[in-house]
Amino acid sequence: MSDDLPTLSETDGNPVPGNHIVGWYTSAGGKRLRYAIFKSDVPVARGTVVLLQGRNECIEKYFETIRHFTDRGLWVATFDWRGQGLSDRLLKNPLRGHVRRFRDLERDLAIFLETIVLPETRLPFCMVAHSMGALVALSMAPRLSNRIERMVLTAPFVELSNQPIPTWVTRFITRVISLSGLGWVSSGKDRFPRPFEGNPLTTDIDRYARNQALYTAHPELRLGPPTVLWVNEMLAAMARVGRFEHLDQVKVPTLLIGAGNDPLVAQQAIESISNRFRAGRAIIIDGARHELLQEADRYRMAVLAAIDAFIPPEQTPLPVAGVVSQSG
Repeated sequence: MSDDLPTLSETDGNPVPGNHIVGWYTSAGGKRLRYAIFKSDVPVARGTVVLLQGRNECIEKYFETIRHFTDRGLWVATFDWRGQGLSDRLLKNPLRGHVRRFRDLERDLAIFLETIVLPETRLPFCMVAHSMGALVALSMAPRLSNRIERMVLTAPFVELSNQPIPTWVTRFITRVISLSGLGWVSSGKDRFPRPFEGNPLTTDIDRYARNQALYTAHPELRLGPPTVLWVNEMLAAMARVGRFEHLDQVKVPTLLIGAGNDPLVAQQAIESISNRFRAGRAIIIDGARHELLQEADRYRMAVLAAIDAFIPPEQTPLPVAGVVSQSG
């Protein structure tokens, strides 16, 4: 990358929100990551949402969601994880979704909170995290209680769904391959673009087309399948965060929102985890697919309503542990 400041890319139907700043910050191992802060136009901000993306996502994919929060008087702080978006890629083949250690992602978030969010945004801080980002947030949650007031985890990546072989077998295989030095090998074939029919992400054809158009117009933002080591690191993190010993340390009030028709993440795992720690509560959006914030309005509006009722923290009392099913 050059030393120039990064930019935000737009496409037809997905303009860049106004009143923002964009820049680089340096994370663990000297990796340079792109971040952006979007400010609300209201005179006194109601707080800041730290928005964490999932795998193969970038800041641009969340412009619509960012506008929703800034319209409510909230600022939004977000960044591209290492290895994706415009942040430094980790392999010679930039399309391979890779991570060397899960804790590198945790350090990306910790440094972002310390060097960007804390000095440059407005209290109180809440977190909205999707899929892989939600897994990182849940893993770090015991250490976030002095910074983050509330967390919302959408389709958190806590257990794989519809797997042909048991998860422990997959973890064993990926660990053996990684220890042999072949962790950089891709776990699948890169197929892009993919048709809307049969996609696991959303029932909304317009939002699906918008996101495909973004990666077509700006291929530097796109990512292909994950590597074997990425899979191994995620499976290890899933096993760890699901344990009672970990969840019992989570003090940040947390709302987990699952998708009732998610072919990627097991819905029952989200419900189970929410019942294992006192600060957690789960809502399942019946009929929705994995990308809840990219879904059709009948699902997406239910998700946003749940988030709006939960953050900022002065709006509602602490959550009660349990599971609520929300029909689309």
